[in-house]
This record gives sequence, structure tokens and C-alpha cells, in this order.
Amino acid sequence: MNKATVVVIGGGQMGRALVGGMLASGFAAADRITIVDPSPDSRQWWADQHPAVGCLDQMGDDADQADVFLLAVKPHLIPQVAAEIANRVEHTKLIVSIAAGVSLTTLCEHAGHERVIRVMPNTPSLVGAGASAFCVAAGATDDDCRWIEQALAGVGTVARVAEAQMDAVTGLSGSGPAYICLVIEALADGGVLAGLPRPLAMTLAAQTVLGTAKMVAETGRHPAELKDAVASPGGTTIAALKVLEERGLRAALINAVEASAKRSGELG
Repeated sequence: MNKATVVVIGGGQMGRALVGGMLASGFAAADRITIVDPSPDSRQWWADQHPAVGCLDQMGDDADQADVFLLAVKPHLIPQVAAEIANRVEHTKLIVSIAAGVSLTTLCEHAGHERVIRVMPNTPSLVGAGASAFCVAAGATDDDCRWIEQALAGVGTVARVAEAQMDAVTGLSGSGPAYICLVIEALADGGVLAGLPRPLAMTLAAQTVLGTAKMVAETGRHPAELKDAVASPGGTTIAALKVLEERGLRAALINAVEASAKRSGELG
């Protein structure tokens, strides 16, 4: 599977991130990847950025030669795309979908078989710092699971979960970048209010979030421990933390994850 021939249906942002990660990590060779996208602008981007990657406006008659089909399209297009693959491909090939909210049952139904993997990546995959989770249908093999783990490792961290946990993954890491962008924006606004020029405030806010996340991930220390290390008795940080607790920051974030997970389940 390491030398699998991959057809990527959809050459947009997430398709670019996942293929870019596979290429950058050396997991896949450009001449074994084909992008299928009807958009001329998208195909031009691939021609400019990755000229060795094949790029088509539609699937060709040689689709049966592919080992993996990566579906990087909007959820409403999944039935159409899966049906086209089923009509063109005679053998059972691995189908990997990153369409949010589309269940394994639905994917298997449209694919006509159960060799299917469902993935929830997130947008930081675009800069190689993603957090992805995947679940598998009954027909996916151990080799298939190893393939997707290695492919996703090129754009960040990856975890295998039960499908029942995928809505929670969506609520946390799938939607999470939006929460953190809101936090960064608010921190920068606070800096401006306190007298900093906006470009500097934004730089400091973004780097503070980046550095803190890196510290949590790499030290293995609990966030509460790292928080307490900054909050000296009677100092500036503990005064700020008191305000955050009074205004319900912790509860707001917990409730945001819960709301997103619930909505994911409704869409699915």
C-alpha cells in the first residue's frame, strides 16, 4: 500500500493539504497521484504547484488501475462521486472520505462495498499541524488502516476512533480552529485596547497560542499545571484568570464543543 496509486476527487484546500503532506513526507510519489477536479482554476493551481501530479477534469477509463480513491468533495456530492466510481471500477478499491457528517453506512451504500474509511481532518492540516481522526467500515483491512495513518501523519497527528466518537471529534478538533481564531482575535483586541499597535498585538497573540499549544503537546504536562506556573500569588495573571472564570470562558468552550458535536450528528 505504500506505493498505492491514488485518485483524489476534489482538488480544493483539504485535498491540497493531504496530498501536500503525502508528498512532503515522502509517503507518496507525485507520479502515483491523480487529481480529478472540474474547476479550471483548481487544475491550474495543481499544474503550477505540483506539475508532476496528474490532473484531470473527470475520471478516465483507467480509473480501475487506482488503488485508493480519496473523496475530498462536499458532503452533498458524495452520492454522485461514489456512484461514478462504482460504475467505472470493477474491483473493490479502498474508498477514503473526508466529507463531514457522511456516515460509514451511507458511504458503503453508495460505494457498493465496505472497504471504506471515514476521516475528519481539520484546517491546520494546510500548514502541517492538523489533528485528524478516522474510523473504518468492516471491509477495511489492517493494511488500509496503516495506509491512512501514514498518509495523515504527513499533515499532523492522527488517531483511530469508533464512529460513535466522530461527532465529538468534529466538535473538538474539526470546528476547534474557529474557536481558537476567535480567541486569538479577542486577545489581539485586548492588546490594542491596552495600547499596542494592531500588527504587534496580533503577532503576540498568535505566537502566545502557538507556543502554549506546543508546550502542552511537547512537555506532556497538564494545562492546569502550566497555568498555575504563570499565576503567581497576587499577581497579574491570577487577576486575569478571575475575570475569565467570572465571564464563563471555560463553560463557553465546553458548550461550544457540545453544540458542534450535536449539530454534526444532526447533519449526519
